[in-house]
Amino acid sequence: MSEFSPLRRKILLGGAATAGLSLFPSFSFASQFAETPRKLALSNLHTGEELKTEYFNGRQYQSAELHKLNHLCRDFRRNESIEMDKRLFDQLSAIQNVIGCDTQVQIISGYRSPATNEMLRGKSHGGVAKKSLHMLGKAMDFRLEGVPLAEVRKAALSLKAGGVGYYPGSNFVHIDTGRVRFW
Repeated sequence: MSEFSPLRRKILLGGAATAGLSLFPSFSFASQFAETPRKLALSNLHTGEELKTEYFNGRQYQSAELHKLNHLCRDFRRNESIEMDKRLFDQLSAIQNVIGCDTQVQIISGYRSPATNEMLRGKSHGGVAKKSLHMLGKAMDFRLEGVPLAEVRKAALSLKAGGVGYYPGSNFVHIDTGRVRFW
């Protein structure tokens, strides 16, 4: 049996670790700006509400700010909210970092109650999933004020942090914290 030199062993182990991390894109995505404060300016297009927040201070998530974000992303039709997956907000922040902007995030849809999701499915021609991640607080439809939609989509895809849907006819991009995929 052949022995590897210590340098070759380090190179092989480093390559294996890199390959292993690439299997977990959300891990590498999250570590990209782990200790950086994260701020967002958002508006809910249906309610007219606006929020400027620093939801992560560089050390920890701010529960009072996350609560405000959950309320802003609520199902406005039923006035119901859920704890949104904070990784969605991290994706928004990272998308803005990739683009190099801090313009307002315009929310079209965050949380959807099962009743609202079913109602929208009835009105849609296949555009609303029966088991939508919106119902779990793990999806958001949005656009960035003044930024071309194709540029937002490209930035979201580059993160490899979850699903990315592109709806230019409806003028929004969908992101979620599910498996990496696109449509």
